[in-house]
Amino acid sequence: MTRKYFGTDGIRGRVGEGAITPEFVLRLGYAAGTTLVAREKLPAGERPAVLIGKDTRISGYMLEAALEAGFSAAGVDVMLCGPMPTAAIAYLTRALRLQAGVVISASHNPYDDNGIKFFSAQGAKLPDAVEAEIEARLEQPMGCMESAKLGKARRIDDAAGRYIEFCKSTFPNDFDLRGLRIAVDCAHGAAYHVAPSVFHELGAEVVKIGVAPSGMNINDGVGATAPDSLRCAVIEHHADIGIALDGDADRVLMADGDGRLYDGDQLLYVIARQRHRNGGVAGVAGTLMSNLGFEHALARLHIPFARAKVGDRYVLELLNERGWQLGGENSGHILCLDKHSTGDGIVSALQVLAALRAEGTTLAQACADLAMYPQKLINVRMPAGFDWRGDPAIQAAVAAAEQGLDGQGRVLLRPSGTEPLLRVMVEGADAACVVAYAEAIASAARTATGAD
Repeated sequence: MTRKYFGTDGIRGRVGEGAITPEFVLRLGYAAGTTLVAREKLPAGERPAVLIGKDTRISGYMLEAALEAGFSAAGVDVMLCGPMPTAAIAYLTRALRLQAGVVISASHNPYDDNGIKFFSAQGAKLPDAVEAEIEARLEQPMGCMESAKLGKARRIDDAAGRYIEFCKSTFPNDFDLRGLRIAVDCAHGAAYHVAPSVFHELGAEVVKIGVAPSGMNINDGVGATAPDSLRCAVIEHHADIGIALDGDADRVLMADGDGRLYDGDQLLYVIARQRHRNGGVAGVAGTLMSNLGFEHALARLHIPFARAKVGDRYVLELLNERGWQLGGENSGHILCLDKHSTGDGIVSALQVLAALRAEGTTLAQACADLAMYPQKLINVRMPAGFDWRGDPAIQAAVAAAEQGLDGQGRVLLRPSGTEPLLRVMVEGADAACVVAYAEAIASAARTATGAD
C-alpha cells in the first residue's frame, strides 16, 4: 500500500502543518465516518458510533472538535472521553460495542506534534485496506448529511473508572502489591489520572511523577523518553520499583530499587521467562531492533523467536500470523494478547510485577541470565525521498562496520515511520567499537543529507 497520509502509527506531524490542521482533520473525520457508514450494516435507524480520546497536548482540544464535526457531518455518533491512554480507547471501543475508536496523540513526540490513529471495533489497529479506503475518500469533496441524519455527541463520564478496573483485572486475583513503594511517571500525559490509581488500588504505595499536565509539558524531561527522572525519583523516595510511561501510555520502561533501568526487551524477557516456567510460551515476536542478547536468552530457554519490522502493528501482525501471544519492542511497546488487543504500558507493567510476585524475585534477579549486547542508536535528520541505500559513502561506512564486527554484531539502518529521520543502529560485543561504528555511519549520513 502506498500511503499518502497514514504512517506506521496513524497520521502524525507538526501542529499547523501538513495533515495536522483543523481543516484536514475535519475532512479526515468525514472521510473516516463515510467509510464506516458504507462498511457497517446496522439495523434501520441506527447510526455508527465512534469513541474519541486524546492525550494532554493543548492542540487536542482543537483537533477533537474538528474530528467530532467531521464524524457528525457523515452521520456518525461520537462519544468523548477526554484524556485517556491509547490502550484505553482500544479497550473501551470493544467494551462499548462501537464501530471504531480514535486517539488524538503523538505518543512520545514533543507537545507541538500531534496525530490521529484509529482502532477497529475489535480494538485493533485498522487494516491497511480500511486506511486505503479512508485515504481515497479524502480525495473526494466533503459533504454533509441532512439535519435529521447528523451524528450526535456525548461524553462518557465513567471512562477512567472502567479502564482502571480493566487494568486491575489483568493482574492475578491471588496477588497484590502490598508492601511495595512504586514510583509511577506518567510523562504529564494521558495516564496521569489513571495509572497511579491502578497501582494504588492493588495495594502499592505510589509516588506520583509527571501528573501535572499543562498542555505543553508532555514528555518534557519525564516519562519513558526521559527515564533519568524515574531513576532519580526511585532513589530519592527509596522506592522498590519504578514505572515510566510515555505520553499516550502505550510504552513502558521500569527501574529497580537501585535505579537501574530496564527496557522493553528486558521486561518482555521477564514476562516470557515466568510464563515459560508456568506452562510454556509458544513463541515471542520482536523487531529488527530487538537486542541479540534477548534473542540468545530466549534460545537458551528453547522459546522460539522471530523479528518483525519496527512498529507495534508489525509485531501484532507477526503474532497473529504465528498464533503467539507475546511480543514487543525494546522501546517499551509490549503486547500480551491474552490480556489486551494492543500494547498497553500499564497492563505490561502489571505483567512484569505479576511475574516478580510469582517467583519472589527482583528485576535484577529475573534478568540475571540476560546479557544484553551494547547498542548505539543515532538519529540523523533526512529529507523526504533521500536515497540512503544508494549513497556510496553511507554504504561504505556500513560495510566497514560489518567487516569490523566480523559476525559478532549487527548494523541496521532504517527510516523512521513517524519522523523525518534515518535511524542508525549498531550492536556488538565491544561497546567502544559499537559507538565508533555508529558515529562513523551517522557522520557519513549527515554529510550525504546535508545535516552537518
